[in-house]
Amino acid sequence: MRLFELLLLLSNVGLLAASIWGRGKYKLLLVASGTSALLLIVHMLIESLRMQLLFPYGYTLVMVVISTYYCVKQTSKEQTPSRSVHKRRMVSGYSLIAILLAVTGTLLYLFPVFKLPEPTGDFLIGTQTFHFVDHDREERFDETPGGKRELMVQLFYPAQHTSGKPYPLMPDADQLLKVEPLSSMLGLPKMFMSYMKQIPTHAYENAEAAYSNETFPLVLLNHGFGTSKIYQTSQAENLASHGYIVASIDHTYSTFGTVFPDGTLTTLRTYEEQFIDKDYREMVGQAWTDDILFTLDQLERMNTGEFPSKLHGRMDLEQVGVFGHSFGGAAAYDATYDSRIKAGINLDGSLFRYDQAASSTPFMFMMTEQSFNTYDNARRDYIYTDEELKEMGNIERDEFEKAFKEVKAEVQHFVNTARRGGQIVYVENTEHYNFADLQLITPLFRFIGLTGQISPARATSIINAYTLDFFNNHLKNKGGRLIEGPSSDYPEVKFGTPLFADAHLP
Repeated sequence: MRLFELLLLLSNVGLLAASIWGRGKYKLLLVASGTSALLLIVHMLIESLRMQLLFPYGYTLVMVVISTYYCVKQTSKEQTPSRSVHKRRMVSGYSLIAILLAVTGTLLYLFPVFKLPEPTGDFLIGTQTFHFVDHDREERFDETPGGKRELMVQLFYPAQHTSGKPYPLMPDADQLLKVEPLSSMLGLPKMFMSYMKQIPTHAYENAEAAYSNETFPLVLLNHGFGTSKIYQTSQAENLASHGYIVASIDHTYSTFGTVFPDGTLTTLRTYEEQFIDKDYREMVGQAWTDDILFTLDQLERMNTGEFPSKLHGRMDLEQVGVFGHSFGGAAAYDATYDSRIKAGINLDGSLFRYDQAASSTPFMFMMTEQSFNTYDNARRDYIYTDEELKEMGNIERDEFEKAFKEVKAEVQHFVNTARRGGQIVYVENTEHYNFADLQLITPLFRFIGLTGQISPARATSIINAYTLDFFNNHLKNKGGRLIEGPSSDYPEVKFGTPLFADAHLP
């Protein structure tokens, strides 16, 4: 809750109290309503209006009008309320106002204008966004035949100095808010999420890159299926603040919305419910992997100065990493088969194309405890009881065994990663969306199971610390303390690496 939102709400509580215990004292009401009006104006100028405060806005304005009217009409006289006013009607009115103020407070708690976590590095952060067109690849998810695959890629990089306002988290908010899925999922009007346009990042558009003779390692970042690159921003910013260039990719037609320079808005045209079809899942996955590698091709051209950017010659393309959340994590793993990529991380994503031989690139799988237990059961060749299958939703054993066979195929890749010096870790009290900035939007996600009991700030701190330590170790040849084993600083992080390294699989 922002400062002037809180003050406006508290002033409305005071205004209600003055209405109840100061009836007839219209000067008192005028002072109270005037205070609320002043706070409303300051809030509007500094913080901007939003729908969650609709009732305090209206209540403040109505009380200003009423108190002003009676002060003018009665001048300095104080009057007691008319005997004709029914007492129960007054009580009902005050009760309704109190309830609506309580609802407002609840809405402000549930839908805060949140702040992205502060980056922990020393560098300021610049950002540029690029439109890339792959003329060698036909767009398979568009309705228009013959179109080429187009991507929007946002770069975050160490900056020397910054000026102006920070870059917004949702720069194309007017269009993206028309299609964002959260309001629909929660049964709310689209306008309810309009405050997302008020949230800043810590990056500054077109800032000059940090003055230095050194080049910076490049990391390619991939969002989860059906979300957006904007929801991995805190991870990108944190790495950039520590001396990395991060390319965050919007995988077109697998986001809830992507806006292109000409104003074109693309929405979700790939379908997660069809991922049960292995061929379809791998077809979509291949498109994502191709997006990653094409982006790397373009950044190589950018580094040589083939097209203008703030990063000409600043990327160390001998040290390239990749990571992502969910399906983006699976795509990150798949991209490591390209020899240009030296390290990667998968944040709670199940793999595709797992029938191929395991990648030899240094890798870390970081996941929820629930995901870890599923993979560990596959490692142990655990046989689920009928009661356990019933608890999963009355899944038929044949159907379950077919799906579990695919999980066992994924485990082969985990075993290979562990035996080659990689890491298999999980974070206690997390759920799937604790690995993305979606967890910051509302505590409601915790109540419906999308995020775990861990606080979003703590989850972000853990993920950023371990991704930084991993990439420092493999791309900068330093650090690596956290990924060596359990840490007293982060007791929530548990290592399953030895279990998979010692696994005996058929």
